[in-house]
Amino acid sequence: MLETVQALYFLCNHTIRLQRDTARAKEGDGTLMLTDMQIVIMGGDARQLEIIRKLTELDAKLYLAGFEQLEQPFSGAVKEKLHDLNFSHIDAIILPVPGTSLEGEVETIFSSEKIILTEKILQQTPSHCTVYSGISNKYLDNIIKKSNRKLVNLFERDDVAIYNSIPTVEGTIMMAIQNTDITIHQSSIAVLGLGRVGMTVARIFSLLGAKVKVGARKSEHIARITEMGLQPFYLNDLRNEVKDIDICINTVPYPIVDAAVIAQMPPHTLIIDLASKPGGTDFRYAEKRGIKALLAPGLPGIVAPKTAGQILANVLSQLLEEELENRKGKEKR
Repeated sequence: MLETVQALYFLCNHTIRLQRDTARAKEGDGTLMLTDMQIVIMGGDARQLEIIRKLTELDAKLYLAGFEQLEQPFSGAVKEKLHDLNFSHIDAIILPVPGTSLEGEVETIFSSEKIILTEKILQQTPSHCTVYSGISNKYLDNIIKKSNRKLVNLFERDDVAIYNSIPTVEGTIMMAIQNTDITIHQSSIAVLGLGRVGMTVARIFSLLGAKVKVGARKSEHIARITEMGLQPFYLNDLRNEVKDIDICINTVPYPIVDAAVIAQMPPHTLIIDLASKPGGTDFRYAEKRGIKALLAPGLPGIVAPKTAGQILANVLSQLLEEELENRKGKEKR
């Protein structure tokens, strides 16, 4: 019971901090307005609505591509078909968190239109145009390089990743409760990876009373896991470490929970894969063996889209303000 209270206090404390930081950002101490800045927001989910709200408050001129089914009006934002947009005056393009597919398609839940970002589109933009995305892939990297434009991957920033780890762990707890018939308290959990998400996941599940072991590759991470009071192991020993677990939570974005590892798991084990698509789990073999394996990237946008959107909106507004200041400084010289 004490551990549960501590865990809830930890989450509440982090949520309060996040709300406080959001409120501070809204106060706008010394905030530079984005007047005359022209931005295309291309596709996305409910998180983009917070970005739209924030940037219109800062007086940016927004063009929304892939939002024709969005009923909510935003002053200063215009819905446009992608092929009708004039990209020659666009200062920034904001993509959804997943960026694009390997074919260039951009996900959107507010449109039936197929949105594809191409090299041709980027070449139509001014040379200073910056593309903002959550993550990238070979396709996006390639067209950015060929068009000689700048790409900013927001999820490479520590602040974004750490803030996002809070709704991520809340969603992970929800999935663990919904998909098991045991309590988290006293359950045996293996967390794979001690990055910014893995660290928060491991800490919170431990505070909820779970017996948490954490796998890592680097010796400094093993030392940190030990310092946190958790059981460390090297990922090279993963096959031996999963023989007695109830839940496996993967944060490593490459194939690590393979058939050989899954074969060693008890039949009741639940796998929750938080890594970016396609995850790090052999889902085909897990299904064949009867082990429930869930791919759950982008949990913040599912369990807390408003909070997740505010995190991105605050960081984006800061980056756009800096970009505008730099550009104005160059024009004065």
